[in-house]
Amino acid sequence: MEAEKLRARINELAHKQKTSGLTEDEKIEQKKLREEFLANFKKAFRSQVEMMQVFDKNGNEVTPEKVRQVQRKKGLRDD
Repeated sequence: MEAEKLRARINELAHKQKTSGLTEDEKIEQKKLREEFLANFKKAFRSQVEMMQVFDKNGNEVTPEKVRQVQRKKGLRDD
């Protein structure tokens, strides 16, 4: 599901839960949507971390070795 539609539906169910309560089917849907949202968030965050480069004040790269290894595996680094 598209991120905005996913977030909108989660918010809609959360609002309904606070006002009139949810049916069992809606509770199951809410849990599934939250899991999907969290999985998408983790995937995007991991991608950002894997793409980052860290530099100190002097302009020297100090990217953690673990991140460098992942970048090498993905063909993002030559060193």
